[in-house]
Amino acid sequence: MATKPPTEYSEGSIRVLKGLEPVKQRPGMYTRTDNPLHIIQEVLDNAADEALAGHGRKIRVTLHTDGSVSVEDDGRGIPFGLHPEEKAPVVELVFTRLHAGGKFDKGQGGAYSFSGGLHGVGVSVTNALSRRLEVTSHRDGTVAHMAFEGGDVAQALTTRKAGEGDRRQGTTVRAWPDPKYFESSSLPMGELTHLLRSKAVLMPGVTVSLTVEKTRETQTWAYKGGLRDYLMQTLNADPVIPLFEGEGHADGHSDSFAEGEGASWCVAFTEDGAPVRESYVNLIPTSAGGTHESGLRDGLFNAVKGFIELHALCPKGVKLMPEDVFARASYVLSAKVLDPQFQGQIKERLNSRDAVRLVSSFVRPALELWLNEHVEYGKKLAELAIRAAQTRQRAGQKVEKRKGSGVAVLPGKLTDCENRDTAHNEVFLVEGDSAGGSAKMGRDKELQAILPLRGKVLNTWEVERDRLFANNEIHDISVAIGVDPHGPGDTPDLSGLRYGKICILSDADVDGSHIQVLLLTLFFRHFPRLIDAGHVFVARPPLFRVDVPARGKKPAAKLYALDEGELAAILDKCAKDGVPREKCQVSRFKGLGEMNAEQLWETTLNPDTRRLLPVRLGDLDFAQTENLITRLMGKGEAAARRELMELHGDAVEVDI
Repeated sequence: MATKPPTEYSEGSIRVLKGLEPVKQRPGMYTRTDNPLHIIQEVLDNAADEALAGHGRKIRVTLHTDGSVSVEDDGRGIPFGLHPEEKAPVVELVFTRLHAGGKFDKGQGGAYSFSGGLHGVGVSVTNALSRRLEVTSHRDGTVAHMAFEGGDVAQALTTRKAGEGDRRQGTTVRAWPDPKYFESSSLPMGELTHLLRSKAVLMPGVTVSLTVEKTRETQTWAYKGGLRDYLMQTLNADPVIPLFEGEGHADGHSDSFAEGEGASWCVAFTEDGAPVRESYVNLIPTSAGGTHESGLRDGLFNAVKGFIELHALCPKGVKLMPEDVFARASYVLSAKVLDPQFQGQIKERLNSRDAVRLVSSFVRPALELWLNEHVEYGKKLAELAIRAAQTRQRAGQKVEKRKGSGVAVLPGKLTDCENRDTAHNEVFLVEGDSAGGSAKMGRDKELQAILPLRGKVLNTWEVERDRLFANNEIHDISVAIGVDPHGPGDTPDLSGLRYGKICILSDADVDGSHIQVLLLTLFFRHFPRLIDAGHVFVARPPLFRVDVPARGKKPAAKLYALDEGELAAILDKCAKDGVPREKCQVSRFKGLGEMNAEQLWETTLNPDTRRLLPVRLGDLDFAQTENLITRLMGKGEAAARRELMELHGDAVEVDI
């Protein structure tokens, strides 16, 4: 069997791509290949550069029925004389050589001081990726015409004297994009109209039109008001303060920048809606932003930060970041840069380092002046930025549930029950470790779990949900019951619920009542679905024990009273049964810790003899209940609480 000879790699293996071959071989390096919009944009940019240089007032784009696109301008017309060195018509070089163009000589003596052209690949890429391309140039009373196919000359240059019906000057380029280079051969109309409209915005006084031959419709854009008109039409929400607009360009005395470099901008700040953000360099849309946008961001931030510091508006502990000012900003930014450096051939992102300083140096002083002339608007903007900073800082402080090996680890102090039947299981949230000890010994191990809580629980009425887990007690409660914190409108996953009854068990004194209120606040605010579904209860331990001596055939008895009223009723009943009050021994429990395991079981844990109060919304609906708890638990509600005490103080008996 013959072996295949190895592929030879020698001097002859090296291939040199000439002319437009590199573009045809690797079109993705030079343009977007999803559709031909970018190769048409190259022609459009040339027409816009003529207008930018002050030589044109009209740009007409036509979508022809045969799939071709033509771009017509009234600029100076592409030169068509012989190039002094190349000895070929200049118009031919522009369309067939990758690095040929009038945009390399910047500053003094160049045909274009400011242009989007950088790489010089421009319309030669359009030609390379088109089946056919025709160019007509009206210049100096002469009309020149030339045609290309697949990037090569198909019709040599012809010239004739301009006739009566001919335009005075300008260029028309008509291209038939080759479908084999693109995923879709049709132009995205939304993007095209947006592009044309933006050219009109950035060049007030220039008229841009689009004609679709198939539908015989023509759209025309002309903006006298420039960036402001455009941004107001595009905004998704009403601005909080009036639009901040301005422009600044370097003069001939600037040490850092060339004459004419600078920017125009219009910025709107909104509280909601998606921000509208568009930036351009020498009229080229930079959809991926770049250093000019960084300059705008830097200028806005430093001006707002300076204003906030000057007026001492920043609350303690809040650190302002650029994104806090920029987050709610919508803007249109148009920068003029003498020699722009872009990332990638399709000029989506500006990379020129000096552009940050350039834009910032004009934006910052202009905004500082504006803010200090309109202090009320400045304060509104400061408020917006400070709110954004507070939201960001809160999000950064979010505390997650502690996890181990992929599942939430049950708190170590939880004494769990043996049964896994949620319908019958109960967990008691017990005040203090000593009471927890009695409860652990006295409980029904099969169905009852005990979670002792140390001291007072945090008042969670005004605590952000994301910060709840910073508190150990609340973290442990959430993990133990198996449900995450949620709001009244949420639909939390209750499938992880580990207990059918969550019972609050605290002393029958004032402190115990306080702990009860704090836990009820936690459940109402952050676990409202547990209350709705009837899972939350309050256990009612007794405050008094009455030892009744034996009377006749009746043996001695231990009776428990919940409060003073029940104690009086028990003593009255004993007196009727012939046992005088002085013979009944009354003892008061200072707390659950004083009860032994047997007493705690008998009075509070035993389902047959205990008193368990279900927690439900009373006569008030959710909103009214929320309002009332705000008055009771809110930080700034001392006056409202005092009013409640004055109204209902007589109805409360308090041990002091």
